Amino acid sequence: MLALFYIFIAVAIGISFWQITRILNFRSVIATDEDNKIQGKNAIYFMVFLYAMMIYCLIFLNVIMLPESASYEGEHDDNLFDITFWLIGIVQFLMQFLIFFFTFKYKGNKERRAKFYSDSHKLEAIWTITPAVVLVLLIGYGLWQWNHIMDLSESEDPITIEVYAQQFRWDARYAGEDNTLGLGNVNYIKGMNTMGVDMSDENSQDDKQVIELYLPKGRKIHFKFRSQDVLHSAYMPHFRAQMNCVPGMVTQFGFTPKYTTEEMRAQPEVIEKTKGINKIRQKAGEDPYIFDYLLLCNKICGASHYNMQMKITVVEQDVYDKWIAEQPTLSSVIK
Repeated sequence: MLALFYIFIAVAIGISFWQITRILNFRSVIATDEDNKIQGKNAIYFMVFLYAMMIYCLIFLNVIMLPESASYEGEHDDNLFDITFWLIGIVQFLMQFLIFFFTFKYKGNKERRAKFYSDSHKLEAIWTITPAVVLVLLIGYGLWQWNHIMDLSESEDPITIEVYAQQFRWDARYAGEDNTLGLGNVNYIKGMNTMGVDMSDENSQDDKQVIELYLPKGRKIHFKFRSQDVLHSAYMPHFRAQMNCVPGMVTQFGFTPKYTTEEMRAQPEVIEKTKGINKIRQKAGEDPYIFDYLLLCNKICGASHYNMQMKITVVEQDVYDKWIAEQPTLSSVIK
């Protein structure tokens, strides 16, 4: 293996010297007007190809994008994405045109002399102040949205849920009638107590541990996150929510579901995306895909990271009430 490494180094050094020699030889080569015309036309051809690829991606690859936000708070994420996308897209389309068109228009010509233009305070001010103002507005909107989803102080009658991460699974714990979670610590993990809940805490007695999340539509959900081992990241893409799960501390966010799972499945955009996914799965001989909300891990946390997910089902309030009433309390499970 060491011999192969030395051979690789020798080959790399040889190629480097060869390339340097070629570059030095270019000093004696002067492009003709005909060469410049060819390169100018190539710039236009490449510009057309680039625009064609961008338009193709925008129209035909839209199927890989997420559907609209399934939470009310996530609507602001979508707005921020759309504003940023259009700003960058318009500037990018204009700048690409100017770059390639000017390459063509001002291609080398022996009869034309370049004009020296030292500086322009007006232009400097325009392309400095304009991006600065745009960035301040975008970042300000982003900070407002961050505070909006992180500040849970004004939530009325929220549902408190703890999400517990470990390699390579999720567990969840619903607060009971008091809507207050009992304390938890990895030192309490033993037997059935897989989330390390302090059962001596009176607030823990009515908590309910589950392996699938049920959320009621239109009601604020207050999530708290813990990790047992390494850094994980709780990612709920359809709700536009993500938070790191850090060992030794509790992190949190909150959102309000906007559509039930069935309502989301019935949306035309989701139906089209599901059809596209199932065409690919059918060719691969895989079972058909049915849309579900998911909790994913968005940190590469180990070998089975890709398989770390939990199903989320959003239902109407009455269905949720019936489901949560059927779940056993920790005090009845952990003796």
